[in-house]
Amino acid sequence: MEVNERLAQTKSFFSTQATLPLAFRIEQLEKLRNAIVEKEQILLKALQKDLGKHPFESYASEIGFVLQSIRHTIKHLKKWMKPKKVRSTWSLFPSKGEILNEPYGTVLIIGPFNYPFQLLIEPLIGAIAAGNCAILKPSELVPTVSAVVTEMINTTFEPAYISSVEGGVETNQALIHANFDYIFFTGSTKVGKIVMEAAAQHLTPVTLELGGKSPVIIDETANLTIAAKRIIWGKTLNAGQTCVAPDYIMVHESVKESFIVEMKKTLVNYFGETIEDKEDFGRIVSERHFLRLREMLEVDRKAILFGGKSNRDTRFIEPTILDATWDSATMQEEIFGPILPILTYKELEKAIESIRKLDKPLALYLFTNNKETETKVLRAISSGGVCINDVLTHIVPPNLPFGGVGASGMGAYHGEYSFTTFSHQKSILRKSTRVDIPILYPPYTEKKEKMIRKVLK
Repeated sequence: MEVNERLAQTKSFFSTQATLPLAFRIEQLEKLRNAIVEKEQILLKALQKDLGKHPFESYASEIGFVLQSIRHTIKHLKKWMKPKKVRSTWSLFPSKGEILNEPYGTVLIIGPFNYPFQLLIEPLIGAIAAGNCAILKPSELVPTVSAVVTEMINTTFEPAYISSVEGGVETNQALIHANFDYIFFTGSTKVGKIVMEAAAQHLTPVTLELGGKSPVIIDETANLTIAAKRIIWGKTLNAGQTCVAPDYIMVHESVKESFIVEMKKTLVNYFGETIEDKEDFGRIVSERHFLRLREMLEVDRKAILFGGKSNRDTRFIEPTILDATWDSATMQEEIFGPILPILTYKELEKAIESIRKLDKPLALYLFTNNKETETKVLRAISSGGVCINDVLTHIVPPNLPFGGVGASGMGAYHGEYSFTTFSHQKSILRKSTRVDIPILYPPYTEKKEKMIRKVLK
C-alpha cells in the first residue's frame, strides 16, 4: 500500500472520533500490553540476533521498560485527560478559562536501531493515550526486530488506526514528506534536520530525540569505585549504542590515575579477561558503524589504556579506555560505541568552558560529593537532562521528562510528558450572556478610552 493511501485511511479513521473516549484508549493500551507479553520470547531472540543483546539487558531496557510505562499510563490517563480549569482575567468578567487536551490526529513515529523496540513503542504509548492514530516505521538496520514489531502491530490493531511499515531510505523519505499531523523522530542529528525540513513543508510539528557527546565530570571528591562501576555499566550497555551513553570523561588531575585503575578493574570484574566470548556484551549494529568505530581506534591507537581489539566478522568492538586530548579522533564526533576517551582538568571552570564550546548534549553526568560543584555545573551547562552520581538512569522515572536541547533535540516525553507531547493544548474561554459590558463596542468615546486605560495597565 502506498504511503499516501495508508495515511488517507488513517485520517479517515481518526475523523470518526473513535479514538477520543477514555475507554477506547485504555482498551488499546491493554491490547498493546497483551501483544508484547505474548511476543516477549520472540522479541528477545530478535534483539539478540540483530544486536547481540543479552535477554536480561533486552528485558530491562526494552520490554520491561515499555510494560512499566503502559501500566503507569493506564493508571493515570483519566487524570491526564481531565480538562484543566484556569483563571480568566477580571477585565473579561464574567468568564472562565479551560485547557482541553485534544489529539493532533495522525502521527508518524520513526524508530532508531539502537533500542528498536523501546524507542518505537514508548512514543506509541503516548500517541494512543492522547487519542491519536499512528503509523510506525521501525529501523531497517535491525531487520529481525523490525519484522517482529511490524507483524505484532499489524495483527493487534485495526490497520487504519495503527499500523507499521517496513522499508529503507525511500520509505522514510515518502513518510516524512507526507502530510502527517505530528512527527516523532528518534535518530541522529543529521537525519533529524532532514526530518524537520520535510515537516516544515506542511508546518507539521515535530519531536526530535537526537544525540550528541554526553560528558561525564568527575571531581576530586567523587567516590571513584562507584563512579567506575556506573560509568562502565552505562558505556557497555548495548555495546555503547545508547543516545545518552557517557561519551567522554573529564576527570580532575588529582584522581585521574586512581580512577583509571578502578575503570580497568571494573571491566575485568564485569566481563573477565576475554570480553569477546561473553554473551553479556553486545555487538555493533552494522558493518558501516563497525568500520567507523574501528577507524577511530586506529587513529587513536597510541592513546589506548585498555582494550582496543575488534573483530569485523562478528562486529565486535572491545570496551576501550583512551588517554585522550581534544584533538583525538574520538573527540570529533559522537562515538556511539564502547570507546571511552578520558580527558584531564585542573580547574572546574576550564572544564565547564570546554564543554560549553560543544553542542548542547543530550545528557550531562557529574560525580561529586560537593554541593557547590553540583550547583556550579548545573547552572553553567545546558543539557537535555542531568544525572548526579549515576549515568543513564535519569530517563527511567516517568515523572521526569526525557528530551534534548539545541542540537541534541527538541521536545520531551515519558509518562505524562508523552501524553502532553501528542496533545494540542486547546484554550477555551467561556463568557456569560447574563452580563454584557459595552465598553469594547463602538462608538469609541473619550470616556471609554479613560476606562480602558484604567483597566488595562
